[in-house]
Amino acid sequence: MNPEYPYTLSHFSYQRIPSRVVHIGDVPMGGNHPIRIQSMTTTDTMDTMATVEQVIRMVDAGCEYARITAPSRKDANNLQAIRDELRRRGVKIPIVADIHFTPNAAEIAARIVEKVRVNPGNYADKKRFKEIEYTDESYQDEIERIHKRFSPLVQICKEEGTVMRIGTNHGSLSDRILSRYGDTALGMVESAMEFIRICEEYHYHNLVISMKASNPQVMVQAYRLLMKSMLEAGNVYPLHLGVTEAGEGEDGRIKSALGISTLLLDGIGDTVRVSLTEEPEYEMPVAQFLVDYHVKQANKLREAAKETPQQEQIKLPFSPFGFSRRPSQTRVNIGSEHVPRVISDLSGKQLDPPDLSPVGYTYVESLDKYNFSDLATDYVYLGDQVPVFELPGGLKKIYDANIWRLLSDNSQHFPLFDSPEDFLKAPEKSASLNFIRLTPETLPQAQAITSADMVVWVLRSEEGLPVYSFRKMIYKLETWERKDPIIIQIVHTKDTSYYEDDHLAEHLRLGQDARTQLSLSSQLSTLLVDGLVDGVWLEKADEVRLRTAFGALQMSRLRITKTEYISCPSCGRTLFDLQETTAKIRERTEHLKGVKIGIMGCIVNGPGEMADADYGYVGVGPGKIALYRGKTVVEKAVQTVEAVDKLIDLIRADGKWIEPESVELV
Repeated sequence: MNPEYPYTLSHFSYQRIPSRVVHIGDVPMGGNHPIRIQSMTTTDTMDTMATVEQVIRMVDAGCEYARITAPSRKDANNLQAIRDELRRRGVKIPIVADIHFTPNAAEIAARIVEKVRVNPGNYADKKRFKEIEYTDESYQDEIERIHKRFSPLVQICKEEGTVMRIGTNHGSLSDRILSRYGDTALGMVESAMEFIRICEEYHYHNLVISMKASNPQVMVQAYRLLMKSMLEAGNVYPLHLGVTEAGEGEDGRIKSALGISTLLLDGIGDTVRVSLTEEPEYEMPVAQFLVDYHVKQANKLREAAKETPQQEQIKLPFSPFGFSRRPSQTRVNIGSEHVPRVISDLSGKQLDPPDLSPVGYTYVESLDKYNFSDLATDYVYLGDQVPVFELPGGLKKIYDANIWRLLSDNSQHFPLFDSPEDFLKAPEKSASLNFIRLTPETLPQAQAITSADMVVWVLRSEEGLPVYSFRKMIYKLETWERKDPIIIQIVHTKDTSYYEDDHLAEHLRLGQDARTQLSLSSQLSTLLVDGLVDGVWLEKADEVRLRTAFGALQMSRLRITKTEYISCPSCGRTLFDLQETTAKIRERTEHLKGVKIGIMGCIVNGPGEMADADYGYVGVGPGKIALYRGKTVVEKAVQTVEAVDKLIDLIRADGKWIEPESVELV
């Protein structure tokens, strides 16, 4: 373990951190048990049969724990009927009761189900968005008040053998925590630790912990801080991983992969839930993909290499508990303060007729011009192929170095050298920007190149989990104090696309596009979340990979190119059709570049969970919506039928509305 940053066993290979084992019904979690897959129902808990049928569909999709909301004593009591009916049908999946504001509902549920989930931010604490001045004495008084409200549940769980998840959410931190720690990952960890300490006072250890946020950066930082705290205390509880309110479709998959994959690569995590604004049975394939892609692939590679895991002593080139991009020098428009760039490989494509749709450009024949979207690539790599038609003026071009030298005006194009050695031997180099491919094998050659050589490193690895190789190369460059920009080349080999094309993916019930999105996002995950790179090179360029690259950059908060939707996955508390409403809002607003809109089914997942959204659309009652600007409610009881129009009026009043326009021509 790294003594400076003790939150992982290895940065360069998969080594899962051992945790305590908790027995949730007949499905144990933690230790050496498999990483478990779970989800949550979206039905009304009082509709016993609808909930049972949905749980069965979840089980058929691979769910190992089923969470059901219990917002009231009545709902909590009905968990018995749901559980009995499932058992009558031969379904033995452990049931988890989801509790927020109602301690007495939790105490009822703890005697019925195998596990209860409580949220420290609102279970026995207050959330009114007020800043409160606390003395040490008054703060301790609040801790004692929480102890009094929470300890009865602890005693019941201990008596009944019920497991508890202490589930901290970034958006629902209490006013007390926010007043002392701010809206931070540290505040999230301390919120959970307060409850853990109470449990430990009663010698109750059947705990699972989560640190969820809709921002993958915050989520990763909080889990790492929590793991550091638990390792230092010598008591590691199993961790439930998830990016909360991830959204729908492709954006939800990409955002989930960024956060969950980063932590899995760190060896963190014992169970996974992917929160999509879709039917719950569609969440399991995504969660299973992420676990398989990292854990099964890592084990497969380790067995093939007969690898013995080694612990490394390293100095990290970044802070794992806060975000800042790796400092780098500027090369043309790459590095330093520039947004990460996207480079697409067109070297193997037929470029006549002029079809550049895979890189975000569409040729308009009647105007003899190209139009381009916000998701258009910045550079294209053409290899040894010189196009017979003129490419768009703003699209920068990269050629193999031996071809680049022959071009009549090579100052407008840039060379790619296959290795540092090739670069050093080359008779001619660019005065402004030279791309040099770097692999684990050629890495030592990089020491001979100086910063004056105007280099951008293109890191390439064909290993099954290339992130570990990328980390090794980046960390080594940092030890040499190299500040050249770094581009990650995403290759497409049998190993790196193991679950992207393999027939084994069939059981995951994921389409080809979804597998591509998850595979690519997983390869980028920690490199973007930790701010280590200055761009992405897509070796196999197509529209799906291009959208995924830009989506991953946006969800990592590194490059904003489109509207972002923070939408909850729905549950029995939801007061409107989330999927339909999200689709309507997306249809009207998806052209608003850089605007973040939170769409929440109820007040529990309301202003707090969409903490960093610009606008919020929150269910507050049947047929009623509250509209928010940031964390401030603007209208409290808007009729659903007019709520989307009112949301657009709010955006317009703030000067952020633009009418959908025709795309720009180049």
